[in-house]
Amino acid sequence: QLQLVESGGGPAQAGDSLTLSCAASGRAVNVRGMGWVRQARGKEREVVASIGWRSGTIHYADSVKARFTITRDNVKDMVFLQMNSLTPADTAVYYCASTKASAGSERRGDYDYWGPGIQVTVSS
Repeated sequence: QLQLVESGGGPAQAGDSLTLSCAASGRAVNVRGMGWVRQARGKEREVVASIGWRSGTIHYADSVKARFTITRDNVKDMVFLQMNSLTPADTAVYYCASTKASAGSERRGDYDYWGPGIQVTVSS
């Protein structure tokens, strides 16, 4: 069983930066794709970034391109999301998720392990 735990969220002001971290345990994630998925109140979950296990395949949602950066450390079994130039539209619960698709995935239905989520609230 794979456990994922997010950290690093919280309140922020527009224009600020935050870095989310995801620690994996229970089984290795170094051959699995990883992603960050967010859900704003009243909206569906959106895959904002995904990364393949070799870090060679990375996808970003249009809404976060050029602002967010996903990285991973396969030795430490961790995944990170650097978020810059935050806006109130980035307010959401952010989930770390894992998929058996080794290249990662832009489809939320492909993720079979999820962290509990962490709130990010950006005020103007």
